[in-house]
Amino acid sequence: MKAILTSVTATLALLAPTPTTIDDYLAEVMHNTDLPGISVVVTQGDRVLHTAGYGHDSEGAPVTADTPMRIASVSKSFTAMAVMTLVEDGRIALDEPVADQLPGFTMADPRFTGVTVRHLLNQTSGFSDTTIDIPALESTTSLADYTTELSSGSLAADPGTHYEYCNVNYDLAARLVEVASGQAFGDYLRQHVFDPLGMSRSTVSATEIRPADGYNSVFGAWLSRPELPGFLDSSGGGGVITTAADMGKWLISQTGNGPRLVSPEGLRTMHTSSTVDEYAMGWVPDEGPDGVRRLLHPGNLFTYSAVQAIIPSTGHGFAVLANSAALQDETYDILNGLIAVTQGRTPEPTGGNRQLIELVLGATTLLAVALGVLGVWRSARWARRRAGSAPWRVALRFLPLLAPVTVLAAYPDLTSILVDGRTVTWAQMTYFPLPLTITVVVIALASAATATARLLSLHRLRTTVH
Repeated sequence: MKAILTSVTATLALLAPTPTTIDDYLAEVMHNTDLPGISVVVTQGDRVLHTAGYGHDSEGAPVTADTPMRIASVSKSFTAMAVMTLVEDGRIALDEPVADQLPGFTMADPRFTGVTVRHLLNQTSGFSDTTIDIPALESTTSLADYTTELSSGSLAADPGTHYEYCNVNYDLAARLVEVASGQAFGDYLRQHVFDPLGMSRSTVSATEIRPADGYNSVFGAWLSRPELPGFLDSSGGGGVITTAADMGKWLISQTGNGPRLVSPEGLRTMHTSSTVDEYAMGWVPDEGPDGVRRLLHPGNLFTYSAVQAIIPSTGHGFAVLANSAALQDETYDILNGLIAVTQGRTPEPTGGNRQLIELVLGATTLLAVALGVLGVWRSARWARRRAGSAPWRVALRFLPLLAPVTVLAAYPDLTSILVDGRTVTWAQMTYFPLPLTITVVVIALASAATATARLLSLHRLRTTVH
């Protein structure tokens, strides 16, 4: 048996990635994806195997392992940890109603009294973007005001019966941390999560650590963009600003190593799915391409994207942070590539999809412009052909031209349907989905111009005849 263990250990040592191996893979990734910048970290057990940055930030400085970036919804695992520390300290009851523990929390729907803290962290509270005024919440400036603004909202399902991803769950959990601890959410995170782990470059306030502006891809070209206005500082759903180096310390703690923030049972609770859905507490169980179980969580905040993962069976941890957001999120593919490297496998090719998608959209946009110009130019000929047609036949000819205009009018709502009912605004559609938005707008304008020119030509023809 000892000989077998020695052989296995030697084999794993040969397969273990070196910093050069990971660097070579990521250099290829940067070439294929043309991303402005990324930072990554790979850990195992209590060790950081590799952490580094690649590319540049919006100010032209090199991205390093210490470059601060927003990690969007990856923040939820930090909020869950803050809550769990208070649960184990006896100041928050995981399975008791939130309303009994959070003075000032009320809703128009009486079912809100049945929402427990566990429901918030498992996203099974019944909260939904479809029944809560999300834009009003985004205009608030504190977690206290955020909570008060919920008073007019309602639930989409009975608490504990249905999973639906909604940031309200974690922003309300952050407010609960404030009330239970008597500290601002950011202060509590710093003192009870960041500092004990040595995460000195992490915060939930852009006034403390400001990330450089991120990027959006517009038909293949990267455009530096300021953050989209909204409730970010102190947000429990997506407010954390951190670095790859700090994420390494976080991932080590999530595999049960390093300084202990909660008990092993508390950590297992956060990593365990609810009885309703696979979503745990800021973590999602997932089976990778290799068939190995892992826990992960992605994040996208319009100019930043990120993903984290841990593999309980091997003790590995991974995080990929990008200072960009596009229609094609490359961070998940990079994560899978890093996992493959650590297992001694050849990673699948990463990159090219974004460029292909935006090339198709760009070609479609140019085609729409050409067809729009042609439609206007030939509108007089079109009118002459249909001068004697019945009005209803002429009207039918206009229906295909009105369809793109209708799609444009309903564009955010249609997009909301595609993302499971999440609230989508016009401002959001001008960020990472910008290439698609431009294409939709141009097609609608080309159709509207053609329809208008044809109507005017028909009117002039009939006026001349009469």
